[in-house]
Amino acid sequence: MATLREIKRRITGVKSTEQITKAMKMVAAARLRRAQENIINARPYARKIAEVLGHLLEIEKGVENPILEKREVNKIALVVVTSDRGLCGGFNMNVIRKTEELLVEEYAEWTNKDNVELYCVGKKGYDHFKNTDFKIADSFPGIFSKLDFTFAAKLVKNLTSKYIAGEYDKVVVVFNEFKSIIQQNLVTKQFLPLEPEKLAGEEIQELSSEYIYEPDKVSIINALIPKNLNSQMWRVLLESYAAELGARMTAMDMATENAKELIKSLQLTFNKERQAAITKEILEIVSGANALKKS
Repeated sequence: MATLREIKRRITGVKSTEQITKAMKMVAAARLRRAQENIINARPYARKIAEVLGHLLEIEKGVENPILEKREVNKIALVVVTSDRGLCGGFNMNVIRKTEELLVEEYAEWTNKDNVELYCVGKKGYDHFKNTDFKIADSFPGIFSKLDFTFAAKLVKNLTSKYIAGEYDKVVVVFNEFKSIIQQNLVTKQFLPLEPEKLAGEEIQELSSEYIYEPDKVSIINALIPKNLNSQMWRVLLESYAAELGARMTAMDMATENAKELIKSLQLTFNKERQAAITKEILEIVSGANALKKS
């Protein structure tokens, strides 16, 4: 049985933990508001540029662009987007498990030939996969502390240049998409090659009128493709960051509530033990007094 001093020490420790988790929840909530604004602003642009590109590709058949070229898959690049910090529930492990599932099951043929390379965006993904036998091509820790569009553009440029050069035949992104504070959607998305039927979303609307394009459709398509890739990667990073903050806010809220429940339980135990100690002392005093009377 724990002594009163040990119980009191434990109550003090849990109270300190409660203060930390409560503070982390408040910080995550403050950052989440801005992250939500960023993702709300980014979604319409990313969606619309994909729709425009999808419409043009539906109209103009047979456009020759290396980014649209499908070829036999011999080597795959997996972009794994996790967070830089922990304490966000199952946010990181969901992405890591999904990546391992792809490596071991769906892409096992290429993994066994050492033809799958990982691009770890976020420290947690890199910390996990560096201790495995899977091949890491590059890692980008610490980018979410100062998330910037230029990083997305550089990453896209690196991936597209290697895809065009034939170093990769397929590029896939695994990330958490922000849905709400308490829910994230785990998404596995083909990034390269671009598939026209997927550019406009679930349904590609048919053009009701024939438009005149200047200079011409093919030139516009070639100009929109890199813009679309940049916007889609930027959206992936924003989605992941907002989902991370939502997951951390939820995890810290649950941790705070658990700490409160534990404090109540420990306080009850402390009161019982203290009452038992007082009762014992009273009994000892009464017993001693009775003994003196008899003597």
